[in-house]
Amino acid sequence: MYKNNSLAELTFRGMLLGSILTIIFTASNVYLGLKVGLTFSSSIPAVVISMAVLSFFKNSNILENNMVQTQASAAGTLSSVIFVIPGLFMCGYWTEFPLWQTFLICLCGGGLGVLFTIPLRRAMVTKSKLVYPEGRAAAEILKVVNQDQSNKKSKNGVKEIISGSFIAAFVSLLSSGFKILATESNFSFIWNKMAFGFSTGYSLALLGAGYLVGLAGALALFLGMFLAWGVFTPYLSNLDFDSAKSATELATSVWSAKVRLIGTGAIAIAALWTLIELLDPVIKGLKEIIKNTKISNTQSLDPKDTDLSLKSIFILFILMTIGLFIAFYNFVTDANLSLSNHIIFAISGTLIAILIGFFVAAACGYMAGLVGSSSSPISGIGLIGIIVSSLVILFLGSQEKIFTDASLSKFAIALAIFTTSAILATAAISNDNLQDLKTGHLVGATPWKQQVSLLIGCIFGALAIVPVLNLLYQAYGFKGAMPRPDMDISAALAAPQANLMSTIAQGIFNHNIAWNYIIFGALIGVAIIIIDKILKKYQKSLPPLAVGIGIYLPPEAIIPLIVGGILNYYVMKYLKKKYAHNSHKEEKIAKCEQKGILFASGLIVGESIFGVIIAGITVFSVSNQGSEEPLALNLGFTDNGILASIVFIAVMLYFVKRIVKKD
Repeated sequence: MYKNNSLAELTFRGMLLGSILTIIFTASNVYLGLKVGLTFSSSIPAVVISMAVLSFFKNSNILENNMVQTQASAAGTLSSVIFVIPGLFMCGYWTEFPLWQTFLICLCGGGLGVLFTIPLRRAMVTKSKLVYPEGRAAAEILKVVNQDQSNKKSKNGVKEIISGSFIAAFVSLLSSGFKILATESNFSFIWNKMAFGFSTGYSLALLGAGYLVGLAGALALFLGMFLAWGVFTPYLSNLDFDSAKSATELATSVWSAKVRLIGTGAIAIAALWTLIELLDPVIKGLKEIIKNTKISNTQSLDPKDTDLSLKSIFILFILMTIGLFIAFYNFVTDANLSLSNHIIFAISGTLIAILIGFFVAAACGYMAGLVGSSSSPISGIGLIGIIVSSLVILFLGSQEKIFTDASLSKFAIALAIFTTSAILATAAISNDNLQDLKTGHLVGATPWKQQVSLLIGCIFGALAIVPVLNLLYQAYGFKGAMPRPDMDISAALAAPQANLMSTIAQGIFNHNIAWNYIIFGALIGVAIIIIDKILKKYQKSLPPLAVGIGIYLPPEAIIPLIVGGILNYYVMKYLKKKYAHNSHKEEKIAKCEQKGILFASGLIVGESIFGVIIAGITVFSVSNQGSEEPLALNLGFTDNGILASIVFIAVMLYFVKRIVKKD
């Protein structure tokens, strides 16, 4: 860890730049999330832009740049609430956005995400072997670029990052921009009335993230993917065989409707187990915070290892709780309940958001450390949130027998979705906060200043999300929601995750949800936990959460991660063999390992930055009645998966060559 005790961290110009980047990245993420169900991580693009802008100031430094990316990273994560909020229109409860209610949910939920991860910092960041791939990549970029550029080692490091960035950005231009290369390929067939499906993606950013994750996480993801597509999907498609559907349609529909619920159950039980295992370090973390507040001589504390004070945490927690209660109280007002029921549901919604929020904060922080923020299944956490919220609200309503009326039943579904919005905001920010704290730990930043920076990011992120959401709804509407007379239904935004959340909530209140798949997934999770405990006796591991993620996420998101992890294993194995008899064995291997980390970081940088650019171009084009694919060349051929595979393999081979070659 670096020691930078004298450098300025939180500066006005840094916070101003971070706020501007947060607003820009949030707007882009909201559109992409509603259109295709995907968002991009804004942390690494913020690092690069910050270093470029602040380089014009003579006294800019690595810690100031780190604070900018910490603040701006809220854009890529807090915008995940769009995976839930549109469900309020799809269930027919909202017809327009109550702007300040939405703002409070985003701000307070995000703020709780910061607070809940503070006790986890030492256990999951400073004293943990979790990788945090994006956090590590951001740290390497910050360290290399801020070193003396006359230093040969620094120049070589910059060269690795630039090479990886250029290649990833160029390939992204060909695929996401010009549409010359495929972003994924699909293959499926039916055998004995069983549908087998397989798809692979060609994301170089995920390849780089997989290289940083390593073999253990890759194998766990592979096991989950194999169970999903090699076992569960074929078996369930046989039971539900429909000759009218193609192999791809049948496999995809079974996976989406049933197998993902199995993944949700596995993630839920693995997340619960993670929380149980973290209870001890969390309690120790809280004790340390309390202990530090009692030390009058602050000189005895390491300034680079201090979190927000207990007093600050308590005050902020009370403010966030009050903000949530106000939002819930006003949300419940529309249901015309009795005053006692009004207060009960407002308090219940607030408590559910806080309690489940703490649970998902630990789980998401662990998932971010395991496979990275980009691959962390936030929508899966949202499914867990919507299920728990719906069950609690259903129980409360059944006690008072108030959901018999159709309008009140609609209110109950809406309240579950609204509660889940707060939970998802907490999950998203906690997912991001520990990643940022890992970056800060590696470059010598002050944790409490990073926590302040991210809270500021939450404010500006929430300010940006609300008007952009409203603007997009007014312009296009959402699929599945009641259309307005002037709305073009064909142009409506898909908001796929929100549609799923709304469907799940309605299924619970209408008593027609497939609980058997979720319970079966939970049993799978228990089995993996037991296997992992046995393997740990032999210094091996099978992370249960990674297996659940492998079941839940589509293969095109998993395959590049797996390939990256396997690539890391074999490259390191080759290097150990190559330098087995070299007197400088450790030094040589460490140097090659560093090159691999920097090149992998470059791949993440290039694709992330291009993601920001293409998002901005797309939003501008659509807002001016232009094309949704403004850069597409439309060359007339569609079978471009082979070409994409060749390019992906070529980049992989070039990656290996750069790591193992002699300087």
